[in-house]
Amino acid sequence: MRPHTSVGPAVVMFAVAALLLLGCGDAGDDPVGADPAGAAPSTTTASTTTAPSTTTPPSTTTVEIVPVRVDESSFVSLADMTAVRGFFVDNLLGDLDSTIAVAENPEGGIYPAGSVVQLFPGEAMVKREAGFSPVTNDWEFFELVPSAEGTAIRVRGADAVNQFGGSCAECHAMAEPRFDFICEETNGCEPLPISRDLIELAQQTDPRPRLAD
Repeated sequence: MRPHTSVGPAVVMFAVAALLLLGCGDAGDDPVGADPAGAAPSTTTASTTTAPSTTTPPSTTTVEIVPVRVDESSFVSLADMTAVRGFFVDNLLGDLDSTIAVAENPEGGIYPAGSVVQLFPGEAMVKREAGFSPVTNDWEFFELVPSAEGTAIRVRGADAVNQFGGSCAECHAMAEPRFDFICEETNGCEPLPISRDLIELAQQTDPRPRLAD
C-alpha cells in the first residue's frame, strides 16, 4: 500500500509537470506546421510499374487516408484506457487491438493511426493520419487540463511546447526509431527525473469521471 498523502491532485500534477521539464530541453525550431483541426479526407494514388505487356496496361492503386479527428471528447480517464507497463493506450479509430499489439511488443513497432498514448492525465500523444507530420512520424502532442467536467486542450500540435517551455517532439525524438517516438526506460530517451511511485501517484489523481459513471 502507498502511504497516505494530503497533497491535492492539482498540486501533484503541477509538481510532476515541473519536474518533467528537467528531463527535456527548451523548445527548438518548430519541426512542422500542421492544421490542428484535422485535414479533410484525402486519397493518395501510387503508380505500380509492371513488366511490358501487350495485353496488361500499367495499373494504379488508390489508398484512402482516413483523417484522425481529435477534440476534447477524444480524451478519457486513464482508468478507461488500457494499461501497458505503466502507461496507457487507446485508439480513436477503433483499432485498439493493433495499438496494444505494438505497445506490448518488446521489439517496438509502428503504431497505427488513431493510437493514443498517455503516461500522465495532463499529457497525451495521438498518431494522426499518414502525412500529418513526417518529422514526428505523424504524432501530434497535447497538453491537457483534466477536470471533473472532462478534458480541455491547452496546447496541441506536432510542434507543441508545454507551459514550461519544453518541446514534446524533441524529447520523444530521442527514442530509438523502432519504438516510434515512444519513450520508456530503455528506449533511448532521457530518464524522467521522478520516481515510479510519484508517476503512479500522478496517474491516480486523474479527476475525470469514468465512462461507466
